[in-house]
Amino acid sequence: MNTRLKDTSEHSPIDPRILDEAAAWLMQLHASTVTDTERNAWEQWRLRSPQHRQAWERAEQLMNKMGGLPPALSMAALTHSRGNNRRAAIKKLALLMTALPASWATWRVTPWEAWMAEYRTMVSEQREIELADGSQVRLNTATSIDVRFNAVQRLIVLHTGEILIQTAADNAVIPRPFQVLTAEGRLHALGTRFTVRQGEERSHVAVFDGAVAIHPKSGDSGVAQVLHAGNKTVFTAEAIEVSRPADDTDIAWALGMLLADKMHLIDFTDELSRYRQGIVRCDPVLADLRISGAFPIRDTDRTLAMLQSTYPVRVIYRTSYWVTLVPR
Repeated sequence: MNTRLKDTSEHSPIDPRILDEAAAWLMQLHASTVTDTERNAWEQWRLRSPQHRQAWERAEQLMNKMGGLPPALSMAALTHSRGNNRRAAIKKLALLMTALPASWATWRVTPWEAWMAEYRTMVSEQREIELADGSQVRLNTATSIDVRFNAVQRLIVLHTGEILIQTAADNAVIPRPFQVLTAEGRLHALGTRFTVRQGEERSHVAVFDGAVAIHPKSGDSGVAQVLHAGNKTVFTAEAIEVSRPADDTDIAWALGMLLADKMHLIDFTDELSRYRQGIVRCDPVLADLRISGAFPIRDTDRTLAMLQSTYPVRVIYRTSYWVTLVPR
């Protein structure tokens, strides 16, 4: 692919209907029953216009980023269903392709491990589970974990999202350590209640009771930093940032709230988008507007209405999945 074609693909606007068709073809071509006739029809569709070719390039970018079509979507293709479930899946893929160029640097796609995880929540969903040892784990929006308990360990693997953990005492003859594994390292709970959030190449930890020992993946395996109750920090695979005081904003999500204390609107919309299907965008003019208050994350339309009634903001719904905040 030459540079000029790549630039055109990444930045030119594409008719949403063509993106929708590209998403449908993406699903169709990954069905095990696809025929030569269907492949020929796809090739004719792809060559119909430059926009059709650009849409398919984005579809291929999406596939490369995801490492393949997620099972939840490929199953819709396999069934050849023409019902609402398949249409919703196609719309979701088309929406991802729309968002892809604008947010390529920070856009995150759920890996295969997350789709196959033992426990998962969808966007805007929360779930609470009790582990075999009596420990409690609450999963925030778009979260996936695996639980690996055996004779020598109690381990939670956090693939995506955020969890709140209340550990219980281990009744095994030989007490087993309680640990959380993230992409950046390992956390050893020392009788505690704490949150862990998997970010983009960094993990966020806040401790509310007890303490947690943090072991970055690439750090000295024999050295850990202990984070005590009332503190939070961020760590990468190589280093741990200086800790800061933790507060109610770090755990409000467990009560269904998003707390903002003079938060920039651009940061607020980023946080709100975690709990809403689709895209929430903020006009750059409003990026530094300060927001304060308690907002419900289980009803994001209500939160957007609260913003509009309290601040000089107007909420524009292009679709139910595409919201933009502009000056009023």
